Amino acid sequence: MGTAVTLVKDSSPPDAPEMRSVAPAAGKRRGRRENLAGYLFMSPWIAGFLLLTAGPMAASLYFAFTDYNLFNSPKWIGFDNFTKMFDDPRWQKSVEVTAKYVIIGTPLKLLLALGVALLLAQSRRGQAFYRAAFYAPSLIGASVSVGFVWRALFSDDAIVDRTQSFFGFHTGGWVGDPNWVLYSLVALTVWQFGAPMVIFLAGLKQVPKELYEAAEVDGAGPFRRFWNITLPMISPVLFFNVLLETIHSFQIFGSAYVVSNATCGPADATLVYTCYLYQKGFRESQMGFASAMAWMLLLAVALVTAVLFWSQKRWVHYEEDAR
Repeated sequence: MGTAVTLVKDSSPPDAPEMRSVAPAAGKRRGRRENLAGYLFMSPWIAGFLLLTAGPMAASLYFAFTDYNLFNSPKWIGFDNFTKMFDDPRWQKSVEVTAKYVIIGTPLKLLLALGVALLLAQSRRGQAFYRAAFYAPSLIGASVSVGFVWRALFSDDAIVDRTQSFFGFHTGGWVGDPNWVLYSLVALTVWQFGAPMVIFLAGLKQVPKELYEAAEVDGAGPFRRFWNITLPMISPVLFFNVLLETIHSFQIFGSAYVVSNATCGPADATLVYTCYLYQKGFRESQMGFASAMAWMLLLAVALVTAVLFWSQKRWVHYEEDAR
């Protein structure tokens, strides 16, 4: 028996280091295989990002400092495109039209989305149908076909013109009037309130009902409950919608291009920033100038985003702030 014990003690030390060295090596090989599989699955996205996003962005940044017309080789001109841009009255007009569209369209869209979300948050018959019906315009609103329909609705002697004439407002078709055509685009974006509505609805579902019950006991009315409970509780959702819809409004192109019949008019009334960028780049073949415009738009959106993130400290309330 003593010999058996001695054999076990003598045989164990040589085997232990081998087992300790084999296990980490196998783990490393398994980890490398898993990493390789992950990179293989990510390779389509990485290739698409490099070829379709990062590559074109780097090229456009270079073209922004060149004189490039798509046919000849780019010629380095430094900041001439940017200085020319600020002296261009049509560029100034495009900035004015885009700012007006963003300032008017975005708040109206969010107000309507929040109002409908408050109605749909209450239990009622046919609730699923109403949610789907209100969300449907967000799915089809960006299509070219809807742009043609919208142009027909707001043309002379169309349904909008006849309706307002019935009530005594003889303004004619909005599409042909420089004073009204931009508001037809605002009406189109407001009509597509379904996406922010769904986000608001999800936020409203997270508000504890106990808060409303306590407020009712204290005698708070509907407006007081909305102002002191609903808005603070959904402020992160509100911030997200404001940020998303503001960025989206700066990028308007398809509806303005279709409704204006590819003219961005009349009288440059729908000359939004991206529409003028398209004209300079693809109609006038001034791709260097258009690239400079694109980077100015990126800087403007980044600045607005930074301001919104800075302002959220004053009006957005997170759960961590209450702890």
